[in-house]
Amino acid sequence: MAKIHVRKKDTVMVISGKDKGKTGEVLSVMPKVGKVIVKGVNIISKHQKPNKQNMEGGIIQKEAPIYSSKVMLYCDKCKNVTRISHKILEDGTKVRVCKKCGETF
Repeated sequence: MAKIHVRKKDTVMVISGKDKGKTGEVLSVMPKVGKVIVKGVNIISKHQKPNKQNMEGGIIQKEAPIYSSKVMLYCDKCKNVTRISHKILEDGTKVRVCKKCGETF
């Protein structure tokens, strides 16, 4: 089980692959397989049959998981991808900080 550097509701940018350069919000994190689902990235078409709960079938578009190593955290202040560092505040809480501009996440 690998530690993943992004969390749910973080804004990330894809740094490699077919969706390189796209930004989006992390919808879910799967630490056991090392993948994340990002809103608007890696869209697949799924052919779904109608069933009793969901009466409509057809081709639906949905996001598929991508490896977490293909995304980097996106800082809204400096408008660029960045690594994070950790900082301990005066009250003892540990926060994530942008390495480039010092903004907290």
